[in-house]
Amino acid sequence: MINKERLINTFCDLVQIDSPSGEEENVALFLIDFLEKLGLKTQRDSYGNLIAKSSNNPKIILSGHMDTVEPGRGIKPEIQQDRIVSDGTTILGGDAKAGVSAILEGLQSIFEEYKEIPPVEVVFTREEEIGLVGAENLDFSLISAKEAIVFDGEGPASTITISSPTYIGFTIEVTGRSAHAGAEPEKGLSAIRIAADLITNLPQGRLDKNTTFNIGLIEGGSTRNTVAESTTITGEFRSTNIEKLDDIESEITNIVQSIKNKYPDANLATHLHKQFETYTISEDDPVRIRVSEALNSLGLTPDYVESGGGTDGNVFKLNNINAVVIGMAVTGMHTKREFVTIPDLVDAAHLCEALLRNEII
Repeated sequence: MINKERLINTFCDLVQIDSPSGEEENVALFLIDFLEKLGLKTQRDSYGNLIAKSSNNPKIILSGHMDTVEPGRGIKPEIQQDRIVSDGTTILGGDAKAGVSAILEGLQSIFEEYKEIPPVEVVFTREEEIGLVGAENLDFSLISAKEAIVFDGEGPASTITISSPTYIGFTIEVTGRSAHAGAEPEKGLSAIRIAADLITNLPQGRLDKNTTFNIGLIEGGSTRNTVAESTTITGEFRSTNIEKLDDIESEITNIVQSIKNKYPDANLATHLHKQFETYTISEDDPVRIRVSEALNSLGLTPDYVESGGGTDGNVFKLNNINAVVIGMAVTGMHTKREFVTIPDLVDAAHLCEALLRNEII
């Protein structure tokens, strides 16, 4: 039986362990101790991802990530009626420690009932928040199951993500010519001005239902009295439409070329990289059916949604593992306004428990 107070305590304990991306070790040690007490065999791959197994023939993977975004140090969780919040100076860390807590409670509840854990693999990754890095470096040779349920979605557990876009990250390096801004500015060629001209010509925001474009970072210059010689523009675009992605790439190329023509003495270098690829889960997908049936058994109606973000589920799919992402009771991810709804957190734990109970032979 799911123990609500224990679940809340586990979550609050977890979020108070600092684990910004790249610094997940203390959380990993907490999880290893927890899982081994339930009889699971744990191991770390060469990248530090945590993998636990209850048997050699599991069909399903339960997964979440151990890291959080900043500001995520010194988190002080507070319970306000049916919500858990931070004290307002940090994020809460519900992404994805709410999902991790739900998995732990589901495992513990099943263990108390049956004195063993049914066939399952548990995968907790590192550095998800900085680009699914842990999952991309996950040693898949250590994993045998072919269906993954990733506890990393916003909203209640009944929320099932059925599509995710392709993500293209890019940087544009602008090189002009430095000069003293007061003595001889005419000898300079401002990379910042060129970058500003470029940015105003690039698309921004939501381009259509399935496509977004964003400039997230601008870095350049050296001192206030020097005409800036270099500036770097960092951005991204996402879409589930492959043709639209090709159109945007062509548009960037054309705009950069037009700026080069306008400033022939400047140098502009563009670098694009694909972070993750789109997927869509069909109605007859086995893991979608598995989760939907488990939700129905709990009296919860599945809510199928399309996502504009990426998760470890994208990487699982690329490695021939069917995966769905489900909600984990979190709202306001990556902000100081983030909160976890306790009834939804309990539902997430019940879902985990139901998925495990269905694996009992």
